Amino acid sequence: MTYKSKKLEKRCTIARETIKVYGVNKAELIHQRIDQIKAADTVEHLVQYHIGRCHPLHDENNQRRTRRNQYAMDLGHPYRLVFEKIEEEIQIAEIQSIEDYH
Repeated sequence: MTYKSKKLEKRCTIARETIKVYGVNKAELIHQRIDQIKAADTVEHLVQYHIGRCHPLHDENNQRRTRRNQYAMDLGHPYRLVFEKIEEEIQIAEIQSIEDYH
């Protein structure tokens, strides 16, 4: 697992930083979602079994996949953990952001 930036990595991997930025409840969900991504055999497994309500990202207007290989998992409305599948053969994910994209 990689992260888009060092700042995001720090916010996602150091518990006190996660709590400081997102609060206790959301911090627990962030760590849970990251653990679920790490434990999954493939990203498709996360989507198929709706783990963390994992879903591919689409363009709002025409429902086409414009954010290719990007997926999101719920962190409590309206926030999502957005990640990207990096390689096809070996499932490597890069955490892109924690955002409200609605």
